[in-house]
Amino acid sequence: MNQEMKALAKKVITKDDFEYEVCRQGWNRGIEQYPLAIVYCQKEEEIQATIAYAKKHHYDLRIRSGGHHYEGYSNGNEVIVIDVSEMNAIEVNENRQTVTIQGGVRNEALYKALGEKGYPFPGGGCPTVGVAGLTLGGGWGYSARFLGLAADSLLELELVDAYGKILVANEKVNPELFWACKGAGGGQFGVVTKLVYKLPAKVDLATWIYLDFPNSTLVEKKQIIATWQETFETLDSRLNLKMSIYHSDERGKGIFMTGICYGDASLAHELLMPFKSIACSMVLKLEEASILKVNQIIQDSHPPYEKYKSNGRFLMRRLQDEEIEALINLVEVKPEGAYYAALSFYGMGGKIAQVPKEKAAFYYRDAKAIIGLQAVWEDQEAAPVNRKWVLNQLEQVGGYTEGAFVNFPLAEIADYETAYFGTHTNQLRKIKEKYDPENCFSFPQSIRK
Repeated sequence: MNQEMKALAKKVITKDDFEYEVCRQGWNRGIEQYPLAIVYCQKEEEIQATIAYAKKHHYDLRIRSGGHHYEGYSNGNEVIVIDVSEMNAIEVNENRQTVTIQGGVRNEALYKALGEKGYPFPGGGCPTVGVAGLTLGGGWGYSARFLGLAADSLLELELVDAYGKILVANEKVNPELFWACKGAGGGQFGVVTKLVYKLPAKVDLATWIYLDFPNSTLVEKKQIIATWQETFETLDSRLNLKMSIYHSDERGKGIFMTGICYGDASLAHELLMPFKSIACSMVLKLEEASILKVNQIIQDSHPPYEKYKSNGRFLMRRLQDEEIEALINLVEVKPEGAYYAALSFYGMGGKIAQVPKEKAAFYYRDAKAIIGLQAVWEDQEAAPVNRKWVLNQLEQVGGYTEGAFVNFPLAEIADYETAYFGTHTNQLRKIKEKYDPENCFSFPQSIRK
């Protein structure tokens, strides 16, 4: 059987291989999983063969591109992983104003290919995140208020289904599958091998923003968050920010913001004026550069991997003063063994909210922000305490927010389909039944039929 498995592709890593220990790891090193094999597919035929093999021998499948799933669902114990990271071609067609990528392309490579030609892209901040997985879950990024979610630029995709068929999905061909693939999350209906996006207009320059309020008091933190809420009500869509209330071994406690302004530094200064007017200690850094350089700055801020527990929920309304204080207090004491804990606000609005909710499976179009709670540790012995801390603190966050973001998943959500997809759940179940009736692509939070 091992020979048969090894013949599935040019590169198949099993537990007997020296490379296995490295290859089995995802970005979240806080999750330890031991797959039966990792099949690095370079073409559709290898994907088809791997699916057929797994079905023949009754093995569960997982699909991996960037390996950034928060809960590790692109991997698993005693499963066969279809890894498409070596399918990484990019084709920019300026005549048609499209960019076509294979399923293994990551943010860093796509930003480089487009940025060198002057085009932005609504991708994510971390360089090694797979663009396919990002898009399938909707795809938040620092450009989302200006360009929309990654899924909003998607024109077409191809995937290999449970029977080895290559399906095309767009507005006219398999339109219900195309709709589902714009927000239902990765790994649900098949192995995505190709995605076609509409190119946005070229951008000459942008401005990277870093704004820190170190050692800020409770009163100052409340003012900063209140200013965030007020500012984002009417904020120019050329600007987006992530704001984090942090508690760090290295930096202490405070609030920082980082983001992108699609314009020069003078525009960034103007749009940031409400925050600059807050009377407390502040560190402001702006760098006006090409969109490629700006994205590189953001990507370089990410470590090669982390051990963490995190999540994402949607803020649908304005927080009251006492609610802001309660959220600040959540990270006042970080869990034992954590070197960093934070409560973060990911800016929504702008182009995201302009797309009708029924146009894609992504449900929470009218959210004001995504709120994420995070604990990061180094010693794996601290993992249970940190995970428990996140879950306990989330009980407070849950009272002020709705649903959950499928790209920032949480394993402990009981009714995860309603949390991720709202009233789109029933339609997604019908699409799952149509395109994967045997539930070949199944994982702990896959869509139920």
